[in-house]
Parts: sequence; C-alpha cells; structure tokens
Amino acid sequence: MAQLQRFSKTNSSFSDLIFRGCLSLIFIVGGLGHFVEHRQMLERIAESPWANTINTIGNPSVLLWVSGAIFVPAGVALAIGFMTRLSSVALFMTLVPITITLHVAPGHAGPLFKNIAILGALIHFAFNGSGAIAIDRALALAVEPTVDGSATNRAKAS
Repeated sequence: MAQLQRFSKTNSSFSDLIFRGCLSLIFIVGGLGHFVEHRQMLERIAESPWANTINTIGNPSVLLWVSGAIFVPAGVALAIGFMTRLSSVALFMTLVPITITLHVAPGHAGPLFKNIAILGALIHFAFNGSGAIAIDRALALAVEPTVDGSATNRAKAS
C-alpha cells in the first residue's frame, strides 16, 4: 500500500499532463478538420435533424470556421497548460451547442456520450486548473504575493 501511495504521489503530476494532452488532441485535430474537411462537415450539418436550428443560429460555414478557430488555439493552450481554466471554458462553451445540434439525434448515442465525457473533463480543468506540469504553474511560481496582497515578479525582485 505504501508503494502505491508513493507511486501515486510521484506520478500524479504526470497524470494531469497526460490527461490534458489526450483531451486536447480531439480539439486540435477536430478543429483542423473544421478547415480541412469543411465541405464534408457542412454536408453532415445539412443532414442533421437540427439543420434548421443551426441555420437559425447562423451560417453553418461561418459557425464551422469560428468553432475551428476556437478549438485549435484553445486545444493547444490546454495541452501545454497555458490559461487552462479559460481554454477549458472556451472549449466547453463551443462544444455544448455542437453536441446539442449534431449529436442529439437517433443513432448518435456514441458521439453524444463521448462529448458528454469530454465536457466532464473540461469541467475538471475549469475548476481544478492545469496541474503541476504546466505553463500556468510555472507562471504562478514566478509571482510571489506580498504582504499587502499585491504580487511581485520574483525575477524582478531578485
């Protein structure tokens, strides 16, 4: 049991890094697909039972470009642990309407519940932050709080 606890403490830092990396891949690859496979994705949207709703929200082509433009940089930020909470919220807010309009349909249980699991992971990082191995963590260590509550940069102070 002691070995398991020691292993857990040693590797918990790496687990957040691996978790962020795996989670971010779906947004980076999927976001790039919004650009590279734009026409095929528009065809899928047109076949969706929610196509009229999507058209009411906005031009599907523009919505694809916008969601891709959010997915790629926010996915990269999540992967490297930079602005993790903000990138998680941005990805969450973009994924919710996509999930509702494309995956709440007969025969889409797999993609629907995959997205629900992804949304849960995004909630985890939105509330818990990036973990130990991340740019967010390195930046937080570089700033030292002062007695009056303000922060000073350690590099400037030394």
